[in-house]
Amino acid sequence: MEYNKLVRDKVPEIIKRDNQFPVIHTASQEEYKQKLLEKLSEEVTEFYSTECTEELIDILEVIYSIAESRGITKPQLDEIREQKKKDRGGFEKRIILEETK
Repeated sequence: MEYNKLVRDKVPEIIKRDNQFPVIHTASQEEYKQKLLEKLSEEVTEFYSTECTEELIDILEVIYSIAESRGITKPQLDEIREQKKKDRGGFEKRIILEETK
C-alpha cells in the first residue's frame, strides 16, 4: 500500500513489528514543511469526522512541529497565543458574527 505521507517517528518500528517492511526516506526541509501542512489538514479532517481527543492531540503535535520548523519554540508559540487572546479575546463567550452593516 502506498501512502507518501508524514508519520510519527516510531511508525516504521510499529510496521516492522507487524511483519511488514516500511519503505521510508527523510524529508528535505522544504518537503517536511509541505508534508506538515498536509498532515495538519489530514488530522483536522479526522477530528471533524470523529471528534476524538486523540485527534486533537495529533493536531497539537503537528502545530508544534510546524512552529518548530519555522524557528518558533513552544513557549514562544504560547506567548504569541496569549498576546493575541489579550488583544482580540478568545472564544469563551461563543459569539457568532452574523453580519456587519
